[in-house]
Amino acid sequence: MPLHNTPQSFGSLTRVFHWLTALLILTAIPLGIIANDLPFDTSEALALKAQLFSLHKTLGVAAFLVAGLRILWALGQTRPLPLHPDRRAETLLAEVVHWLLYASMLLVPLSGWVHHAATSGFAPILWPLGQDLPLVPKSENLATAAAALHWVFTKLLIASLLLHIAGALKHHLIDKDATLHRMVTGARAPIAPPRPAQGHALPAFVAVLIYAAGSAVAVSLAAPTPPATQATDAAPVTAITEGNWQVQTGQLALTVQQLGSAVTGDFGTWQADIRFDPEAPVENKGSVTVTIDTTSLSLGSVSDQAKGPDFLNVANHGTATFTAQISGPGPDYTATGSLTLLGQTLPLNLPFTLSLNRDSAEMTGQTSLDRRDFGIGSKYPDEASVGYDVDISVTLTAKRIAP
Repeated sequence: MPLHNTPQSFGSLTRVFHWLTALLILTAIPLGIIANDLPFDTSEALALKAQLFSLHKTLGVAAFLVAGLRILWALGQTRPLPLHPDRRAETLLAEVVHWLLYASMLLVPLSGWVHHAATSGFAPILWPLGQDLPLVPKSENLATAAAALHWVFTKLLIASLLLHIAGALKHHLIDKDATLHRMVTGARAPIAPPRPAQGHALPAFVAVLIYAAGSAVAVSLAAPTPPATQATDAAPVTAITEGNWQVQTGQLALTVQQLGSAVTGDFGTWQADIRFDPEAPVENKGSVTVTIDTTSLSLGSVSDQAKGPDFLNVANHGTATFTAQISGPGPDYTATGSLTLLGQTLPLNLPFTLSLNRDSAEMTGQTSLDRRDFGIGSKYPDEASVGYDVDISVTLTAKRIAP
């Protein structure tokens, strides 16, 4: 069994790459379709959906790596010649489909991988090498674009596969030639003259045009959105000037465990009314009222789920409010107050550290709450699916307003 290709046959390694790639793709596609259609209205359903997506993503990464090796191997191999070179239109179509398949084998899993790396939390890739990609930032806009590309490229992959399979069946059942046998058994097939010229660039060019058109469609599907506030960067917030300190930049982030993985996000829009006097008595340094637009939550790939009726229910409760009194000797303080969320008001304390430099201040604080206290995620009664504790962190810079 020869390892390398010949003009009449495919070598054993080429055939192994072909069938391994086919197995991975034909398993990953149904898994993705099934996982996408599954509900997530209970903790059990969510766990199953995440497991299937994890398998889908893992197989996709494996398919990408195998396809890369296959293409590298093919570049150094003789390409078996077509059995019917006189059928020029059919040969051209077969070449176009082959180039589409090569592009699809790389671009479909790569676009899905970029989407996974640009967001966070849901359905990890099942391997020990991390979930991120070099040069791919956490970005909702990038994730949206990558998801649109993945959707369009998957349709091109499916179309190419169907054409490829139809061509193989046509050769086997209608032409009754050795085309399929060459890839299944490695059989040698006689080549009828005249042989076509090698190195024709038209099929590759057509495939590039098709993928360029697909990319344009994907870009049009990815509706532009304002730049997402990242959990690692401080972003401007709308400040209320009724207090004596005005917020310049700030960040209100949260972290929750989902299926054992930490998912971090933030609220892009919130306001703070701060009244603070560092010279006041320790027990009464001032007060703060924070108003949060819950519709502005960005929480990786589960943003829509988190804002849905099972969790924050932003359609009916678009605002949350934290009101507190500030006390402490400094630089460590505590905002002791209450949080109003989903129509319920419960006590909440926020310890924070404040660094003062004349009329400028930098603040960092952390606290946590139990989602069950507010009736959040009542359909997810165990921590295996969604953790009970929600960790909240606040950072901001503020400027004193002259009286």
